[in-house]
Amino acid sequence: MLRRRSQIRDYQEEARLFTRRAIVAFIGIVFLVGVLVANLYNIQVNQFQDYKTRSNDNRIKVVPIAPNRGLIYDRNGVLLAENRPVFSLEVTPEKVPNMDETLKRLQTILPISEDDIEQFDKERRHSRRFNAVPLMTQLTQQQVAKFSVRQHEFPGVTVNAALKRYYPYGNVLTHVIGYVSRINDRDMQRLTREGKDSNYQASRDIGKLGIERYYEDMLHGTAGYQEVEVNSRGRVIRTLKYVPPEPGKDIVLNIDINLQLYVDKLLEGRRGSAVILDPHDNGVLAMVSSPSYDPNAFVHGISSKAYSALLNDKNRPLVNRATLGIYPPASTIKPLMAVAALTEGVITPNTTRNDPGYWRIPNSKTKPFRDWLRWGHGKVNVTKAIEESVDTFFYQVAYDMGIDRISRWMMMFGFGDYTGIDILEESKANMPTREWKMQRHRTPWYQGDTIPVGIGQGYWTATPMQITKAMSVLVHHGEVLAPHFLRATIDNGRNLSEQVTAEVETYPPIAGVPERYWNIAINGMYLVNNGKRGTARRSFSDAPYKSAGKSGTAQVFGLGEDEEYNADEIAEHLRDHALFTGFAPLDSPKLIGTVVLENAGGGSSHGAPVLRKIFDHVLLGAQHKDND
Repeated sequence: MLRRRSQIRDYQEEARLFTRRAIVAFIGIVFLVGVLVANLYNIQVNQFQDYKTRSNDNRIKVVPIAPNRGLIYDRNGVLLAENRPVFSLEVTPEKVPNMDETLKRLQTILPISEDDIEQFDKERRHSRRFNAVPLMTQLTQQQVAKFSVRQHEFPGVTVNAALKRYYPYGNVLTHVIGYVSRINDRDMQRLTREGKDSNYQASRDIGKLGIERYYEDMLHGTAGYQEVEVNSRGRVIRTLKYVPPEPGKDIVLNIDINLQLYVDKLLEGRRGSAVILDPHDNGVLAMVSSPSYDPNAFVHGISSKAYSALLNDKNRPLVNRATLGIYPPASTIKPLMAVAALTEGVITPNTTRNDPGYWRIPNSKTKPFRDWLRWGHGKVNVTKAIEESVDTFFYQVAYDMGIDRISRWMMMFGFGDYTGIDILEESKANMPTREWKMQRHRTPWYQGDTIPVGIGQGYWTATPMQITKAMSVLVHHGEVLAPHFLRATIDNGRNLSEQVTAEVETYPPIAGVPERYWNIAINGMYLVNNGKRGTARRSFSDAPYKSAGKSGTAQVFGLGEDEEYNADEIAEHLRDHALFTGFAPLDSPKLIGTVVLENAGGGSSHGAPVLRKIFDHVLLGAQHKDND
């Protein structure tokens, strides 16, 4: 009996334990269900928008669309840079039954190389089967036609067209327009820093040089996009939204392509450059650097072999000599020195000095500075000193003015600084100062350093564009205008008659110079071309118009200072550079020009005839007969 009671108590205790456990388990289940419900509520209600957005991000893709690049015209509406369709042969792998057989049959009708196939296989491995992969690019019209008649034999193979930049005038305008080429990592880093990378997601090319680079933002346009719905494999199911791209603006340059072609022909086979400005607003009518190269090779990607050939060419075709070539300005600056000396009171219009053919620093036993004419010019005033390019007269001027006043005045004419030209490939060259020499050479400025500066030699270097700009300051009697290529812009969809004229950048004028001092310098330049002893009289003696000019002969050894592009040639080419600058007609100038011919000799005998032909070509038109 007692045993039975004990068993009953055990059973009751077990029942109580089971009940307690059941209750705990039930509470646990209720708690977990509660947590689950809470999580479901949080996911489906509180976080609904977040997961909806994530889902849409996986389902909806934004595909950027590249805009068409703006066109470039010359001042007369001639197209200088255009967009031409380029055809490529593309293959969609999932639509091709037998890839190897298809490729072999394609090779029987098109010149598909093994390199093309190797590149195709490489891209195919990194692409989805339903995406088209290029097999052959830059198909000719004949190749397109040849494939099109048999296209039905090749399922999954199509010809697609895309617009690519094309420069119809090739190397004639390379250093003006530049070129576009494939966007590289450095370009993307710069675009990211500037916050412009989103506008280039669909673009493959970007301006690399010249106008294409300087006006990239204007020419590129604004990218469009389309929202598409895709499945789990990334295949496009449908288009939900389409926003068209906004094409870049068309731009009109001051360049006259007929003049550019003519100047390029004059410089053919020579190393040198020429700059021609319109005095009305300093628009660049022509800028030629010779030799040059074809920019179209860079648009599709130039081979490393071809690029190495350009890079190692001793004539440096890659360098824009008009803005990057630095030379001693030589005697071309003598009219400017005359204006400065007259205004500073260092000389007067009646100052007369005797030139025995040499000049020595007063009260010194230093080596004399020689004139280019060994026996001298006799009695000389400032007008004759410009006409006959008398070195000794300007040695004295430099001695009396000192380097501080010379550098201050010549900087006002634009030397030692950027000209304001609207391309990025430009050198400041060097206008020497005391501070510059101490910083560069760790030595003080000596009196003897100043003397050659008076005739544009010594430490002084300049670019052809700087010399031309300085001449325009003289023509404008102190008004300083930046030389510029951009003439006008055209909004998309507009025609050439609806141009928006570009603004011209101006600088503070050179004030305080009496009119007669400007006229004395200009008269001296007139006599250079027309005087009995003018250094360029032989080149301009029979011209039916009046002109003014100034020759210069730059010593090659002077290029050792701040040399930028031909230092390795100095030992081989020791002849002087020929410089000539001028304007015409005299009373109402229509042209300002500078010609630099490397290692050609004297400026009056080599540079002047070239500028004369350019003046004749523009001013005489049909009457001009070129004897070349």
